[in-house]
Amino acid sequence: MMLNRLIADLRPDWRITEAASGAEALEMIERDPPTLVSLDVNMPGMSGLETAGRIRLHSPDIRVVICTANIQDYVRQATEKAGVHFVSKPITPESVARMVAFFEE
Repeated sequence: MMLNRLIADLRPDWRITEAASGAEALEMIERDPPTLVSLDVNMPGMSGLETAGRIRLHSPDIRVVICTANIQDYVRQATEKAGVHFVSKPITPESVARMVAFFEE
């Protein structure tokens, strides 16, 4: 919710939707592909890393960011290998600004 609010403050014209799980996110992306997808590592069902990998496989133009408190090296390496951006929690206005800038490059 905080991430949504911070993004909406920076980009009020962006449409923001939420999924309750990785599977639901994949279904939503298939119906209406977004520009930006933000995932956590720990999600119901499949992990955020698995979801990110599936997104990159089927929709390589969609930019994906993993937002997580899990900052272990293997998580960073997995995000890099999957071709997704990494943002560590806690989410701050500064980290969201950097994330938004990443998606606008």
